[in-house]
Amino acid sequence: MGQFSYSARDKSGAIKKGTLFAADRPAATASLASKELTPILVKEVGAAGSGGGLKGLMAGGISLGGGKVKLADKVIFSRQFSTMINAGVPIVQSLNILREQTESKKLKTTVADVSKQVEGGATLANALATHPEVFNAIYVNMVKAGETGGILDQVLDRLATQQEKDAEVVSKVRSAMIYPAVITTATVSAFFFLMTVIVPKLSSIFEDAGAALPWYTKLMLAISHFLVKDWWVVIGGAVVAFIAFGRWRKTESGKRTVDKLMLKAPIIGPILVKVNIARFARTFGSLMASGISVLDAINATKSALGSSVYRDELAEVAQKVKNGRPMSEHIRASKNFPAIVGQMLSVGEETGQLDSILLKLAEFYEKEVDTVVAGITSIIEPILIIVLGGMVGFIVISVFGPISSIGNSV
Repeated sequence: MGQFSYSARDKSGAIKKGTLFAADRPAATASLASKELTPILVKEVGAAGSGGGLKGLMAGGISLGGGKVKLADKVIFSRQFSTMINAGVPIVQSLNILREQTESKKLKTTVADVSKQVEGGATLANALATHPEVFNAIYVNMVKAGETGGILDQVLDRLATQQEKDAEVVSKVRSAMIYPAVITTATVSAFFFLMTVIVPKLSSIFEDAGAALPWYTKLMLAISHFLVKDWWVVIGGAVVAFIAFGRWRKTESGKRTVDKLMLKAPIIGPILVKVNIARFARTFGSLMASGISVLDAINATKSALGSSVYRDELAEVAQKVKNGRPMSEHIRASKNFPAIVGQMLSVGEETGQLDSILLKLAEFYEKEVDTVVAGITSIIEPILIIVLGGMVGFIVISVFGPISSIGNSV
């Protein structure tokens, strides 16, 4: 079951906006029609995803909510809310206390509105659903299951844990990429400095000497001349390429192509695979532990994954489950899931402990992410040193070879 935002017209012609839960878009449209509302726009919340590359990892695609509310604020909100519910504090009173305590202006106004709706008779899940920019479908579905099963405090605690794990993974990946980014920037900057400042000065020496230059020196001088005289072509071409790629990346085909390539890319590919599987296992396991049906849990988990490849996989899994097949059947046959994932799911289905096995699987892959990320620096550092050394070496040989020849001739 997915979350849909809608804009519809009632009998009087007034525009109504809001969100609702439905199996798919036609079901959402039918639900609006049953309420005597004429749909104008019905769109699935989070359906577009956020990309399977680093951008998808670093941005909202990895968190449980969006908007301007920091993940840390949502973790504190969920954890404190769980504690107060467990202590027997009424929901409305808990929300009012949390509203006063939070430092986030966005979260403060959101919680105030949620409190007002709950006080007016709405369920907590339905009130949260009116703020999809802060509380997405996963958060709302788990809260709804917690209210129904009388385990709201446990569900909120699970949500806080899940958010903390997501934030931890993002932080580690981001930290691991800072060093390579700095070294790469320094390498490119050094190359441009040498080719645009130092080499042009040496070029005049070679011309005055009139010595025959080897092919590699001629190549170096040609590159230097191009960068000095036609720098605008380099910058303009880079800008045009960047804009063109960005627009293509936003298309459905571009998104899928980039996601597939990123998953197969060296170094970063294995990290993205493990991050998506860890997120799938923890999100799906948390939803199952909260009492949500398998099909609804699959559809909710799908919107939490950053890679369109894995979203497509779960869409196929949902169809198989709808037709009465076990979800492990498709995952075991898929090349995008390691064999252990399908095997663990199969054991979970046979023993009836799917939720606990999935959470253990999530812990395993989160540790795997830690291990891989920790080794990124040791893998990338020698590669960057070789590249930098090769670039500098090329310039040194191209410069000092002819200078040595000129000196000998004199």
